[in-house]
Amino acid sequence: QVQLVESGGGLVQPGGSLKLSCAASGTIFSLCHVAWYRQAPGKQRELAARLTNIGSTNYADSVKGRFTISRDNTKNTVYLQMNSLKPEDTAVYYCHAQCTFVKITEDYWGQGTQVTVSS
Repeated sequence: QVQLVESGGGLVQPGGSLKLSCAASGTIFSLCHVAWYRQAPGKQRELAARLTNIGSTNYADSVKGRFTISRDNTKNTVYLQMNSLKPEDTAVYYCHAQCTFVKITEDYWGQGTQVTVSS
């Protein structure tokens, strides 16, 4: 069974930085596309950043230039470095993996980690 476990969330002041981590188990992680989604109170879940298994990235316009997604396949871990944080970045951040094995695609989600940006 595939499991994704996020860590690194917390309370940070505006302008500050946080680095989220997502550790995966139970899969050939290097074959998966990975992403970070976020969901603010009263809003729909939205894509923040995505990194494919061949290294292509895309970011939401609202985080471009401030957030960086990366991965370490030797550690089965994906990261989200968040800089210049704003109050509107406050949300629960979810790790997502989309893995295809033998033409079958599965989606996996972590449990989420809270990020609060406030003075």
